Amino acid sequence: MLPPQYEEAPVAESQEKVEEPPLYQVLLHNDDFTTMDFVVWILTSVFNMNEDEAVRVMFNVHVQGVGVAGIYTFEVAQMKVEKTITLAREHEYPLLCTMEKV
Repeated sequence: MLPPQYEEAPVAESQEKVEEPPLYQVLLHNDDFTTMDFVVWILTSVFNMNEDEAVRVMFNVHVQGVGVAGIYTFEVAQMKVEKTITLAREHEYPLLCTMEKV
C-alpha cells in the first residue's frame, strides 16, 4: 500500500500542445545525363525504397521532370539531399536533388 501522501496526489497535466516539426519533401530532377539505373540505385540505397517503388519514382522523374523521393524532417531531408548529390558527383552525374517544405 502507498503511503498516505501519495494515495491521491494530483497529476499535473500540461496545457501546452507539442507542435509537429515541419516536413520537407526531397525532390529528384530529371536531366539528360544521369542514367535511370543510377537513379533507381540512389532511391534504393539512400531512400530505402524497394525496387518496384524506386522504378516507379524514377519513371515519374523521367516523364514529369521531377519526382518525390521522400518526405522527412528538415535535418533528415537535408542529409539525404547532401548524400544524393555527393554520390552523384562521385559517379560523375549531374543529378539535381533539392528539398522544399510540404
